[in-house]
Amino acid sequence: MKRDFYEILEVAKDATPEVIKKAYRQKAMQFHPDKNPGNKEAEDKFKEAARAYEVLSNADTRARYDRFGHQGVDGGAGRGGGGPHFQDANDIFEAFGDIFGDLFGGAAAGGGARRGGQRRGQSATRGADLRYVMEIELQDVLTGIEKPIQFECEDSCTDCQGTGAQAGSSVETCSACGGRGQVVRSQGFFSMATTCPQCRGQGQMIKSPCKGCRGQGRKMVERKLLVKVPAGVDNGTQLRLTGEGETGVRGGSRGDLYVELRVRQHERFERNGDDLYAELEVSYLQAILGDEMEVETLRGKKTLTISKSSQYGQKVKLTGEGMPSLRGSRVGDLIYLLKVTIPKKISKEEEKLLQQIVQSKGGTKDKSGFFSF
Repeated sequence: MKRDFYEILEVAKDATPEVIKKAYRQKAMQFHPDKNPGNKEAEDKFKEAARAYEVLSNADTRARYDRFGHQGVDGGAGRGGGGPHFQDANDIFEAFGDIFGDLFGGAAAGGGARRGGQRRGQSATRGADLRYVMEIELQDVLTGIEKPIQFECEDSCTDCQGTGAQAGSSVETCSACGGRGQVVRSQGFFSMATTCPQCRGQGQMIKSPCKGCRGQGRKMVERKLLVKVPAGVDNGTQLRLTGEGETGVRGGSRGDLYVELRVRQHERFERNGDDLYAELEVSYLQAILGDEMEVETLRGKKTLTISKSSQYGQKVKLTGEGMPSLRGSRVGDLIYLLKVTIPKKISKEEEKLLQQIVQSKGGTKDKSGFFSF
């Protein structure tokens, strides 16, 4: 059974983001692989704390976790919604490099040159996450839809294959810092590490920059994707497309793309959860005598039964004609609110019949022609 994320970080459920970050830093320091070499239990707790922080440090995933527990963030949309995805410590260093940089004095996120041979100036950086707002119709929510989207983002330069160097040239190690990205200056008994002024902390120098990307290794491109929207989504639902964001720097992994859905308002139906509501006009005779009438639904025409002596504002339900649930097999209902209409004019024959009904109910006609009971 999965442990509670708040319990893992030892914080209260109303803890502020600052408290959560501080708690995670303490856990990361306690179970860091460099402090617990070869300790499998410590490594598991290191990944467990990282997963807890990933969910609780983001407002959207934290809200889903508070409401639905682990089910709300394992397999859902949004940051942290795809379940535990830290395969090893390097994934964690890459995701939270800023925290580990603070913890270990600006050394590389994974512990300096010992992890994969990377030093600070050469460390890969994950690409930025992107957000896209997609508008869909209420009918699309009923069945789900695959819809193409188009957007611009930073992608790896195809001219230099992301190196930033012009074809035929190469990236060279900075001679001033030896590829570390930092230079160390001694002042008496103290040594101070500062960003290398020659390579600006990159640890590398590009003498012949690529003309296509001006040495950046990335450039703005237009991307097209086909997004699969499941049935039952709601206004504001976020879909997380892993690895479809901006490309990383120096071989870093891609960021994610978050597609936020906007459901356009329907001209007739109003949604409330999984139920749909609509107004239905019926004549006063239909309301009194009852009727079976054909009505339009999102699934086509259906027969609706109006019971005798129905009242204005009364609810009449078509079971299972609402919206499908995103998290289960339940389908909502379609609920009609009756609006009983009174005709502005009636024929003499209708008036005569109505007068007979009034008289049968004990009504009397005064001198002005009005009936009273």
